[in-house]
Amino acid sequence: MSDRHIISILVENEAGALSRIAGLFSARAYNIESLTVAPTEDASMSRMTIVTTGSEDVIEQITKQLNKLVEVVKVVDLSEAEHIERELMLIKVRAGAKEREDMKRMADIFRGRVIDVSDNTYTIELTGDGSKLDAFIQALDQGAILETVRTGASGIGRGNRILRV
Repeated sequence: MSDRHIISILVENEAGALSRIAGLFSARAYNIESLTVAPTEDASMSRMTIVTTGSEDVIEQITKQLNKLVEVVKVVDLSEAEHIERELMLIKVRAGAKEREDMKRMADIFRGRVIDVSDNTYTIELTGDGSKLDAFIQALDQGAILETVRTGASGIGRGNRILRV
């Protein structure tokens, strides 16, 4: 089994909560690969998704430490069961007259959308798991990539698996 884990945390919206949670990781020298956070359907709560790597023991320790924090309501390791994972990427590419058709075709193949056009650039929006976004980057001529921004993974349990209070 992979050492990569997607930890989903339901947290009360309080000042300093994010820094305390991130501090938990840094104090133990655990790396955060990506971190996303946004309010949930309940405005008093946020959902934080942290992608990290570590053995089962390390993740168990992290989970126990997270649960000790006052503002943490619930913690779940999505990687333990069926889940859906997505990441958003915006990528700005060189798209002069002669590259436009190829760039549009490449975006279409990967089910991306051209969301901004200038005289010599396209900005493409792409959603999928990390390996799909990596594959898109690899498929492009590296000299064509001007700028890339990615959100990091967001995840949700499949079926009846729900993270709620």
